[in-house]
Amino acid sequence: MPKQLAVAFVHGIGNQGPGFSDEMAADVLKRFAGYTKLSRADAANVLVFQPVFWAPVLAAKEQLLWGKLLEGGELDYLSLRRFMVNFAADAVAYQPMPGESNVYADVHACFADSLANVVKRAGPDLPLVVIAHSLGTVIASNYFYDLQESPKRVSAKRPDLVPKKVRAKIGDTPLEKGETLAWLFTMGSPIALWSLRYENPDFGVPIQVPAAAFAKAHAGLRCGWVNIFDEDDVIGYPLSTLYPGAILQDKRVNAGGWLSSWNPMSHDAYWTDSDVTDKIASELAAFWKAL
Repeated sequence: MPKQLAVAFVHGIGNQGPGFSDEMAADVLKRFAGYTKLSRADAANVLVFQPVFWAPVLAAKEQLLWGKLLEGGELDYLSLRRFMVNFAADAVAYQPMPGESNVYADVHACFADSLANVVKRAGPDLPLVVIAHSLGTVIASNYFYDLQESPKRVSAKRPDLVPKKVRAKIGDTPLEKGETLAWLFTMGSPIALWSLRYENPDFGVPIQVPAAAFAKAHAGLRCGWVNIFDEDDVIGYPLSTLYPGAILQDKRVNAGGWLSSWNPMSHDAYWTDSDVTDKIASELAAFWKAL
């Protein structure tokens, strides 16, 4: 069997279902097959898709909150307000808090379960590709930051950044420990806004993509962090000027069709935009050939 790639999708805000990444996965697969000259069946064996579906952690509470807000009286701009509840409320709830029983730990536990499922299905050391959108880009960044920084902290006898309930789900495999992380594609990422939380003048420390272990084993191989954004998306921002050297490329796209490509609705259009899926498929095809 040819070398396989694990491709994890991390959703962001909105009313997501378990099939949130199906359409993008199908288009990436088709384009990957075209670039590699593989049959669709062979390409499907190479790309091991895995959604990181964390929405159930907050769905019930978010729906309850929305209902309570509507009970307060008639409101204007309901669609925009719902968008803000989806984004702002999820973002606030996700922030790490003391103790183990919090949304941050629950969401990261979903992430750990998803990577464990990849290992169960395909093996312990596949190169890992993460495709994340919106708040999901912050979740992915935090998840791998915790994995990358914790060994340094533990060796210095400081608390482990990885919550206990998450650590219990992480198997002793390179993929689950984040050591095979090769690509991170962020779409409509608000990471720039989160950077103000950090005290140092450099807006925090970005994660290393590829992971140190993977970079050492595959020196010279093109991979890294590609940040995809639309200039009309008020949530997504370029990141290469914020983190020089950490970002392989800021890729500007015009996401969406005639209803969304020219306004902030473009934030939800990355998943099905052909420029986005073609960029991801072409990079992965070249990467796979190089492997």
